[in-house]
Amino acid sequence: MPPMPDTRASGRAAANAIYGQTMSEIAAAPASGASEKARDRIGFFFLNLGHLYDHMFMLIFATVVVALVGMDGMSYGELLKLATPAFVLFGLGSLPAGWLADRWSRQGMITVFFIGIGASSILTGLATSTWQIALGLGAIGLFASIYHPVGIAMVVDGREKVGKALGINGVWGNMGVAAAPLVAGYLVQTADWRTAFIVPGIVSVVTGMAYIVFCRDSARRPKTAKPQVADPHDSDLTKAVLIRVAFALTLTILFGGIVFHSVAIALPKLYAERLASLTTDLANIGVIVALIVGVASFAQIVVGHLVDRFPARRILFLIALLQVPALAGVAVLFDLPAIFVGFAALLLILGEVPIHDTIVTRHTRAAWRGRVFAVKFVIALLVAAAVPSLVGGVHEAFGFDALFYVLAAAAGGVALSALILPKARKIAR
Repeated sequence: MPPMPDTRASGRAAANAIYGQTMSEIAAAPASGASEKARDRIGFFFLNLGHLYDHMFMLIFATVVVALVGMDGMSYGELLKLATPAFVLFGLGSLPAGWLADRWSRQGMITVFFIGIGASSILTGLATSTWQIALGLGAIGLFASIYHPVGIAMVVDGREKVGKALGINGVWGNMGVAAAPLVAGYLVQTADWRTAFIVPGIVSVVTGMAYIVFCRDSARRPKTAKPQVADPHDSDLTKAVLIRVAFALTLTILFGGIVFHSVAIALPKLYAERLASLTTDLANIGVIVALIVGVASFAQIVVGHLVDRFPARRILFLIALLQVPALAGVAVLFDLPAIFVGFAALLLILGEVPIHDTIVTRHTRAAWRGRVFAVKFVIALLVAAAVPSLVGGVHEAFGFDALFYVLAAAAGGVALSALILPKARKIAR
């Protein structure tokens, strides 16, 4: 009599086939091209989340400081200067961060970023004096310096059209700018200023743990080689072209950095003063700032598509030129007009961001792009280090109207700098 078939074994085999196929899709099995794309999407999500955290943690204090006025007898301008070490280290840390990422591991550095910035924020929330707050903010700035030279290089890695990816990643970064006043304002209003640092810090540490799990799982799975993106055309790498690009970008970063960081830092205090007839509640101010920045940040996706199709030089000039009247308008307006014109200014300011990184990508070879990004961010973030003193000093001496006239002039400097850029070769449509 022939042996009966083992129905349990065949059932297990069928179940394993179905279950294994399903789990391979979810866990990104190497045999599936679609699952590898899913892993790439998860990795991109972590990078985007990192960009959000980076800007959010750097700007939590800009909202908290409004509630700290009077601490140790210090004014708004004096307290704001406590953030100076954070912005200095935010810039200086970029070069060693990029070097370590090249020598050790980009994923490892992003892990250090998540856990380090979260732990630093928690310690800042536990501070008992202003000098301890300054130390905590400095540690936040040091770990925040990791993201841009490492994360942005990972975002553009293996991509032919970088504008779209940079635009999406930029939106997440600006969501961090929007989240800072929203999260900090709510937590200060419902609890205290310490909670505004501690709760986001815990979330970042947990995110870092999740990223470790993701990286370990990815490391166990073989990867197919990513398509190599061609280096820029030789005509974009001649000495004369690179000198023009470097000079124009340096000016653009200097002027644009002053505008971007000054507006990001000043906005909560500006609206606390200019919207006094509408609301004086810090949580409400945080919601207004968050909505304005959050919606305006989507301009980066639009601009990202544009720079993939049209010369970045032309787009940068137009966007910077339009910032001049918008910032001048913010200088003199109050209440609802201040909100609407401020929103228009932010659309333009935030829309400018992916253009800079696109220009760098189009004029650097892939092999040393990460280090070039590091140099760019050192310049940008050293400019940012001077901004807290600029905003606090000008505000106390002349008020916000004078500050925004200065920022309008700086935007004009960006427009003139764009004209120095070489004319681009025709971009493939």
